Amino acid sequence: MRYVDQAFQAGQSRRKFLATTTSLAAAAVWSMRAEGVVKANLRFADDPFAIGVTSGDPTSDGFVLWTRLAPKPIEGGGMPHEAVAVSWQVADDEAMTKIVQEGTTTATPDWGHSVHVEVTGLKPDRWYWYRFKTGNAVSPVGRARTFPAAGVLSQKLRFAFASCQHYEQGLYTAYGEMARDDLDVVLHLGDYIYEYAGKDKLVRKHTGLEIDSVDDYRNRHALYKTDHLLAEVHRLFPWVVTWDDHEFDNNCANDISEEPGVQREAFLARRARSYQAYYEHMPLRLAALPKGPDMLLYRRVSFGDLAEFFVLDTRQYRTDQPCGDGNKQACPEVYSEQATLTGAAQEQWLLDGFGQSRARWNVLAQQVMMARVDRAPGDVQAFSMDQWPGYEQNRRRILKAFARRPEANPLVLTGDIHSHWANNLIADFDDLESKIVGTEFVGTSISSGGDGVAKPKTLETTYSENPFVKYHAQQRGYVRCEATPEQCRADFQVVDFVTKPGGTVTTEASFVVENGQPGLQRV
Repeated sequence: MRYVDQAFQAGQSRRKFLATTTSLAAAAVWSMRAEGVVKANLRFADDPFAIGVTSGDPTSDGFVLWTRLAPKPIEGGGMPHEAVAVSWQVADDEAMTKIVQEGTTTATPDWGHSVHVEVTGLKPDRWYWYRFKTGNAVSPVGRARTFPAAGVLSQKLRFAFASCQHYEQGLYTAYGEMARDDLDVVLHLGDYIYEYAGKDKLVRKHTGLEIDSVDDYRNRHALYKTDHLLAEVHRLFPWVVTWDDHEFDNNCANDISEEPGVQREAFLARRARSYQAYYEHMPLRLAALPKGPDMLLYRRVSFGDLAEFFVLDTRQYRTDQPCGDGNKQACPEVYSEQATLTGAAQEQWLLDGFGQSRARWNVLAQQVMMARVDRAPGDVQAFSMDQWPGYEQNRRRILKAFARRPEANPLVLTGDIHSHWANNLIADFDDLESKIVGTEFVGTSISSGGDGVAKPKTLETTYSENPFVKYHAQQRGYVRCEATPEQCRADFQVVDFVTKPGGTVTTEASFVVENGQPGLQRV
């Protein structure tokens, strides 16, 4: 049995905690030391697993298992201010009769009684089942899987990606369909929660005012996780997550607020609180444990030699949006060498990893649109300053890396803008005839923006001004993909309405990219 206990005892310093967990052996010692100070036999009147279970960040021999004890999810959790013992089991079968690993960890009040277990030592490329127990309560049985080992070129990978699930603006109908898909992993590209105060006369309502405290953020995350459709997709599939802005505050740019007069110190203090709650509610590894207002979220997840996922963070390290933000004609700041979405360290990490990757498909899982879409008709140009076109040199360096390695089959997955797009990424957006160097699939929102429309009023302008755009729609939904050694296919799933129950999910458009041949083909 091998596992990492990621919880730490109330009052212990982060430095001491990190020293304790620098090795599996040390982690096991810490777990034994904690046994005398934790509650092990609590009796729960309400289900402490009310916000569900999930797994995440699979490797070839393991994964992260997550839950959070919260019998009263939107009332601070409802747990005593004491550490609580939680046991876990991993099995070969859904009935949990063939246990292959098990252990005990500690859920502490300092981290919202969240549980993160890093399981290792399992067989590659197969499904497992897991559950948690605490006191008199047993969690639902979840599914997790290991990925293929390095050097193995698998014949198929199926994944879906989603973003932007505003609780108030629509139902999570799309997740009901996703639960029926045969997927290996789900990627969430940001805006898992929204920070705004509750409003009346919407589909459903946030509790409380705009969130600010750790408890506020915890309650908001827990509210979202009480949705049974979302919870079921978490239970069925491993997740790989990254954030955008609403997990913290709208249009944030590093330590800069979109609202004038907000002091940097106060802004970073709020960011620290939001980051803590985010970690507490996601299946993330110890490496992502936040340190105040800093949290390392960019990372690589490998599916053998078939696919390499580069999970990006384009919020925490970016410079301020140029030109006053919004859709604007490019001002000089757009072309500054210092303007960055990724920050220098993350950009170099991405370029190095992409240049060295031997995977058939190299996939950037990230937040904002990379294609430079002109949103104005005629000779006037208008580009989104919150997206990659606002950071032109940073974007060009990435596209040049794509151009140098067409055999790496670069794919960019994007969320953020509540609409579907299928874009060819070209070498030079000032020359619309330049060669295609990659592909971008942009997924619409799960619910943000309400029902949406299939054919936006600006559709003709979008296509005429941007010939590299091959598809655009503004209904709700998600994108389902299947990668093989020969091609990658994307199915754009749309929901006809989300403002009431009964919406239907259909495949509105499908595209393939052939191995070694950049460019979209509609099927």
